[in-house]
This record gives sequence, structure tokens and C-alpha cells, in this order.
Amino acid sequence: MQLGIVKGQVVSTKKAQRLDGIKILIVQPLDVLTFEESGRAVASLDTVGAGEGEVVMLVGGSSARMTDTMSDKPTDCTIVAIIDSVDIGGGRMFDKASGSGKK
Repeated sequence: MQLGIVKGQVVSTKKAQRLDGIKILIVQPLDVLTFEESGRAVASLDTVGAGEGEVVMLVGGSSARMTDTMSDKPTDCTIVAIIDSVDIGGGRMFDKASGSGKK
């Protein structure tokens, strides 16, 4: 699992039939300890209704097909949660409600 921030959306007029009705988002991975952007952005299928600017949890590989809605979908990166807060070592690294944390 990995945390990331939604940077944008992919619009596709034609795609595999099994992807009909599924939103594709561009997600920039985040370093979980510093909340700095890390690595390359990835296209991810959205199962939770995430939007631009939200911090999300991603799963990859075979785990990306483990949700009820993704079991028969061609994906290797799926958004499975919208993050409300992250606490590490007794300190709050990110809090959606207060807007604190690096994004």
C-alpha cells in the first residue's frame, strides 16, 4: 500500500468494456514520513469517489483486484481509501479536516 495525492483525471472516450463507469485518476505518490511527493505519478482506478487534491491510499499488483468492484478488472493500481488523517510516532503528519500537512 502507498499514499498519494490525486493530481488529475484521465478522460477516455474508448476503453476496455470492463472499465466502463470507472474513473481513472492520476496520483502522485507521497513519502509517508515527510509527505513530500516521491517517485512518478501513476494512473489509478478509483473505487471510492476520490477527487483532485485528496490524499488517497493505493494498492498495486494482485491486491489492486481484491475489492468487490475490481475483481474482474484489468488494473494493477487501485485507489481504495480517501485519507482523513495520518499519525506517526505520536505526531499528526496530515489532517484533512484542518488542512494541515504537506500535500
